[in-house]
Amino acid sequence: MIGLKGTLNVIDNSGALLVECINVLKQKVNNGWGSVGDEIVCVVKKARPINAATSANALKVRRGDVRRAVIVRTKKLVRRPDGRFIRFDDNAAVLLNNKREMLGTRIGGVVSADLRMKGWGKIISLAPKVV
Repeated sequence: MIGLKGTLNVIDNSGALLVECINVLKQKVNNGWGSVGDEIVCVVKKARPINAATSANALKVRRGDVRRAVIVRTKKLVRRPDGRFIRFDDNAAVLLNNKREMLGTRIGGVVSADLRMKGWGKIISLAPKVV
């Protein structure tokens, strides 16, 4: 359950490390709280520094940028249709562009299998492990 001012780790290679949620983009079903597979608007709070060794086009975001993201892990328990509950150690997201495509080209962490039901198959296919 991610809401206003919630912080999430970024697990793609877009250049951002930590983002803060400023809006949950979904229908008024869950009263402004986002879960796995929901799209959010966020601001980049911490990003990788740009130096001479790193090319400028490899890092696509800077601190203070406002971007869209999809939630891929939450600390809050999520109930699966078969009755199991799943939770993770942290909250994590993957950054998107305005066309709802992934900003990065790689994913560096575990993602939830619930993304497949929400239509984020591209994230599932790039993830090293799906739980």
